[in-house]
Parts: sequence; structure tokens; C-alpha cells
Amino acid sequence: MSPATQTATTALLRPATPADAPAIHTLIVEHLDEGHLLPRTLEEVTTHAHRFIVAANGGRLVACGELAPLSRVVGEVRSLVVTRDARRLGLGADIIGELVQQATSAGFDTLCAFTHAPAYFVQLGFSIVPHVWLPEKIVTDCHACAHFRRCGQYPLVRALRRAPQPFVPLASLHG
Repeated sequence: MSPATQTATTALLRPATPADAPAIHTLIVEHLDEGHLLPRTLEEVTTHAHRFIVAANGGRLVACGELAPLSRVVGEVRSLVVTRDARRLGLGADIIGELVQQATSAGFDTLCAFTHAPAYFVQLGFSIVPHVWLPEKIVTDCHACAHFRRCGQYPLVRALRRAPQPFVPLASLHG
């Protein structure tokens, strides 16, 4: 991602900095009542601020999303939030697009998300899968969650395309 990308909605997409952590945390807290997000502490958001993409409009953060590594091959979209007044402008899709690019560049094979609203992610190329297909998530987060086995979230995955590797004819390997 370039340092900042202007979207058609006049919002500026850019990598977050630690200085953005309080605003990101506020976005998350303000939207917890919708029931689609898990709570995050300010300390956690500050520690992982570099993993977020944010959308700013007039100096105000109106959307955010995080690319969190679950393993060497699986990354997760976390804390995707778009303020109520900025919805339907395509910012969520723009942020997910940036996270897909980052995940691909980082060498992940798969990008996943957990959500109560899977249709949105399906429109963006994700597929609903059984929870057991993402053991990295279960081990990393689910086992410690108070809602484990009854959260109601749908796991989704999107296979990532890597740059084609140079072809080496099999005969050349055997001399």
C-alpha cells in the first residue's frame, strides 16, 4: 500500500500509527453494541496499531481493520469497523482490499474472518467454512473466549494468490 490512498468517497486510506490507537479503540468500543465485534483493550490496539488500515475523512477516523497473523500461512481480518455515517461508501471493501494485498505480500496462503454477517464477506470473495478448518484461530483465540462453542460467528476464508513461481522442469532436477 502506498503511504495513503484516496478513495472515491474522499476518505483517505492509510496505515495506522500508534497515535491512531485511541481513535481506533473508540471506533471499536462505540460499535460493540451492534454485536459484531469482540472487545479490544486500548493497550492491545496500541501494541498492534501497525497492523491496522484506517480511513480518515477530514482528520476523523471513520473506518479501520486489522490484519492479524494466526500462523505463518493464515492471516485474519479483525476489528473491521465503519462508522454508521460512513457506511455504504465502500470503505469496508476498500480496507479489506488493502488487507488482502498486505496478506498476499506477507506470504499468507489464506485470509480468514469471523463474523455474524457472512454475506458481506462472501461478496468480497470469502467462503464460509467449518470452524475446524481454522485450528489456528481456535488455538489462538477461541479456547480463551467466554463464548467458545456458542459464539454464533461464521468462519470465512479467502485463498490468496501468490506471484507465480518460476517453472523448473522436473527433468532438470535429475541431471
